[in-house]
Amino acid sequence: MTEVPVDRRVTTAVQLLTRVFAPVDTPIDFRLWEGTTAHVGGHGESGFAIVFRSRPVFRGLLRHPTPLRFGEAFIGGEIDIEGDLFAAMRAASDIEALRVPLATRLAILVASLRL
Repeated sequence: MTEVPVDRRVTTAVQLLTRVFAPVDTPIDFRLWEGTTAHVGGHGESGFAIVFRSRPVFRGLLRHPTPLRFGEAFIGGEIDIEGDLFAAMRAASDIEALRVPLATRLAILVASLRL
């Protein structure tokens, strides 16, 4: 379940996360820079949350959502993973197989300019 965000940028961010990660079979929780949590992907509890520390980090990772970029952001302290690290690694495999359609990538690019 996604918490109701009040900021337009947060609303846009939650919509983008939902659009990009809806095809992923593994449930994933994302916590945005201001605390809103978006639950996307498969059904059930994720057991972990990916925490974005800032809007610029969010924009960069959403434009190119690959496990390598998420790993680099984690090592660099730009994101955090709270909860079950092994569940997060399983989700990384699903994210690696994710193919974001061109129309979605263009929508992300346009929307990220407003973030």
